[in-house]
This record gives sequence, structure tokens and C-alpha cells, in this order.
Amino acid sequence: MTVSPTIAETTLTDTSPACPGLAGSGPAGTAPAEPVTAPADPGSTRRSRRCRAMRQFVRAPRQLAGSLAVILSVVTVTFLVTRVLAPDPTSLFIGTSGAGDAEARAAQTAKVRAGLGLDDSIPHQYVRFLGQLVHGDLGTSFQTGRGVSHDLAARFPATAELAVYSLIIGVGLGITAGIVSAVRRGRLADGLSRALTIGSLAMPQFWIGLMLLWVFYTKLHLAPGPVGRLPIGESPPPTITGFYLVDAVLTGHGSTALDALRQLALPVVTLSLGLAAPIAKVVRTSMVEAFGSDYVRTAVALGFGRRRIWFVYALKNGLLPVLTMLANVIAFTFVGSILVEGVFGWPGIGNYALKAIQDSDFPAVQGFVLYATVLYVVVYELLVVAYRRVDPRVRP
Repeated sequence: MTVSPTIAETTLTDTSPACPGLAGSGPAGTAPAEPVTAPADPGSTRRSRRCRAMRQFVRAPRQLAGSLAVILSVVTVTFLVTRVLAPDPTSLFIGTSGAGDAEARAAQTAKVRAGLGLDDSIPHQYVRFLGQLVHGDLGTSFQTGRGVSHDLAARFPATAELAVYSLIIGVGLGITAGIVSAVRRGRLADGLSRALTIGSLAMPQFWIGLMLLWVFYTKLHLAPGPVGRLPIGESPPPTITGFYLVDAVLTGHGSTALDALRQLALPVVTLSLGLAAPIAKVVRTSMVEAFGSDYVRTAVALGFGRRRIWFVYALKNGLLPVLTMLANVIAFTFVGSILVEGVFGWPGIGNYALKAIQDSDFPAVQGFVLYATVLYVVVYELLVVAYRRVDPRVRP
């Protein structure tokens, strides 16, 4: 007896679960078994996409709750550390060698602490801090007297300009060096690339920055001094993007653009070397492993060209680990360039955080940690989305 295809497909569709992995579609924590295979049809493709969207929708609240829990935990630990272990910040307001006897100085210190809200108990300060945080108030910086959120917003364009240029150059240089090292394995280019990679990984970035300043500024007089984004006394261009180099070009200020480029050169090179080294190492390792795989050997046996094998087969698989590393690289560049900004006098968020740590500026430190935590959480969530797009094996 022959069953018509329409009835067979209908039977398969009716007996299979609507969306495997969702509540009510099978045993808890397990995906139901795949139904008997049938010819693919547009309806099944639409159902598959609909099921993926539903699973993502169900997973979103849990991911949001987990991200908020991470942010709250980091903020809480930072609050306790700054209140319990950090030095007393009242010296910023009364100095370390103020006049008068000990009793007068103690009274002055108590008055300052009361004005800063530090005379309350730690739990009371924490509750007040959370209340301000809910309303978007990060407090007032001890060192600037302005709101921390205002300071972070004002300094973010400087950090972003340095980070974006460093990422473009560092990622491009790292991928190129990794490719050259892999395809020229065992040759001179490979040895030079590996030596530069190991050297850049071994040397701290701030030390590289100091050496570049010593050579190109102190000895050769080819680079400007570490005075920030523009030479002292020069006015910034009209604000369009917040990037001095781009704004100067867009508004036709050629001399300002040249000065901004010269000020950017050494900090960008310093950060780019630190970013390129781990990327080059990962790309080389992944491509060398791909060269020994079965699919590459099959491509060679079929007579495919070398460039097609390098860039279509080996490099594509070599970039997947780079995508995983890229999240950490991006977040580090926007957050972890504290010492580099300090070396070059760059007026970014990193330099702001460095001075806040030195002066025990509690609100500024807490604001910086909150900024860094949110940035890391957002970047890693975007990485998950990008990885699911690139690698079908991790799709829901």
C-alpha cells in the first residue's frame, strides 16, 4: 500500500514537537529525538527559524539577569574595597601638613568627612550609593568637583580615538603577521614574526611607550612630547565626531590634523604592538593546524590554488579563535590602557582613573569600574551573537 507524500509529511509535522528545547516540548533539560527524516520543505525551514527566535527570546531574560548580577557584584566589591582598604581622601581637602593643633585638625577632618558622606556607616553609605546609581548619579569627583558621569563622558572621545586607531592597526597587523608566519613556516619571515610576537608579549606596554618616547622624542626629536591630544596652546577643532584628527580633516584645519596625527603616533604604535602580538600568535597556530587537516589535504590533492587554500580554507578557520579573542582585545583597549594614557599624558578615561586611584577619589574609581564592567559585559554579549552567526555549531 502506498501512502501519498502529502499524508506522510503531514504526519511527520504533526507528531514532531513544535520547538525542541522549549518548555513543554520534551523532558526537562533534554531535546526530543529528531523525527524521521523527510524531504526538506520551506515550511520546516520557517519553523526552524521560528524556533531559534523563540529560544533566544526565552533565554534573553536569563542573560540580562546574569549580566546585571555580574555588574552588581563588581560594583559592590569595588565599593567595599574603596571604603575599607583605600587611604583616607580627606587629605585632598585639608592637606597633609595643615596648621593648628591635633584637636583642630581632627575637627576639620571630621567636618570634611561629614561633607563627603563618609561619617555614616558602611551599610548606610552602600544603600545611598545604590540609590544614586539607580538614578544615574555616579557621585561627585573629589579631584575635579564635577559629576563623575560628566567627567567620563567628557574624556571618552579621547579614549575612543586612541582605541579605534589602535584596534584597526593592531588587528590588521596581527592577522597579516600570523598569515605570513604560517605560510612561510620555518623560514626567515616566520622567525622574525615569532621573535617580534614573543618580544611584544614579554614587554609591558607602558615600558614600550617609555622607550619610544626616549628614542623618538628625547634622542631623535622626531616626535612631540607627551602633552595630550594636541600641542600646548593649540585649540581643538570644532566638534563633529569627538576625534580630533577626523574633525580637523572634516573642517579643513590641515595644521591641526597634522598636529593631532603626530600626537597620536606613539600612543597608537604602543597599543597596536600589544594588540597585534597575541592575534598573530593565534592566527599562526590556527592556520598551521588547518594546514595539517584532512580538508586542506583534500583541497591540495584536488589541485586547488595555494591562495585559495590559504585564504578560503585555512584562514577562515583561523579567524574563529581571533573572534573570541577580539572581545577581550576591544574591551582591554577601551579600558586597560591606563598606564599608556598616563605615560603619554593622554586625557582619556584611563588617565582619569589613574589619578583617581592615586588620590583615593572614591566616586571616580567606582564610576570607572562601573564603566569598565558594563563595557566588558556588552562586548562579550555581542561576541556571543557574532559567534553564533559565524559558527553554526553554537547556534541555539
